Amino acid sequence: MATSSGQKQRAPVNDAIIVAVARLVDDAQSERRDPSHSEIEFRIKQAGLSAGDPSSQGMVVGKAKRIRAVLSWALENAPDNAEIFVAGLIAHIRGCGGFRKGSPNFIGEEAIEDAAEAFRAEGYALSPDGELGPIVIDTLSGPQLTGALEAYVRRARRGSEDAALVVGTGKDLLEATAAHVISERYGGYSHQANFPTLLGQAFTMLGLATPQTPAQPNEPPQRRLERALYEAGCAVNALRNKEKKGQGTADLGSPT
Repeated sequence: MATSSGQKQRAPVNDAIIVAVARLVDDAQSERRDPSHSEIEFRIKQAGLSAGDPSSQGMVVGKAKRIRAVLSWALENAPDNAEIFVAGLIAHIRGCGGFRKGSPNFIGEEAIEDAAEAFRAEGYALSPDGELGPIVIDTLSGPQLTGALEAYVRRARRGSEDAALVVGTGKDLLEATAAHVISERYGGYSHQANFPTLLGQAFTMLGLATPQTPAQPNEPPQRRLERALYEAGCAVNALRNKEKKGQGTADLGSPT
């Protein structure tokens, strides 16, 4: 999963993902497999989630139950830390050979598929070999693309207190939605178009005004709002390019 320099990797977390991730370390089996309890504890402490760890309270639980407890607590009390923990845990499992057939730590195809489905609903792709990152929206179309865009919206809402995340996600969402509008209308769009051009084309197709749309006498007040929204979208894009702090990317293949 690509991140800006100095930022920790993150992954979305919800109830379905908690269940799926816990299955990746399920210890209800005859033979031991990594990660060990000590390795899980290291990840928990690294993410700052010890307060939700039942083992820190003297409870003896299995690895899967431990992961569920930590993430359920974190989802309510420290969602940002939960995202860091999940990304780190999956990377650790991958490093242990958990996604490699033939490895003594292989977690199983069904567990991988279930986890991939849970992440897909949140706009992330988990590959069979354990690579996790935002879905490349340019590879989607129709209902799948609509679902991915909805995941972007949910992600922005959850990060409402993280200005950098909201700016980055907002820009990605605008760009992806504009491309979706154009593709649905004409079957495709120019990957060479820059962001203002792409957004302007989508506005025009939807009958919305941009600053290039001449003002008419007694025009409805919403036309002024539409022009302002276009300008705001371009400003978000400029801010994203300046700060370079957005998490993930729509990866539309167009210069910004």
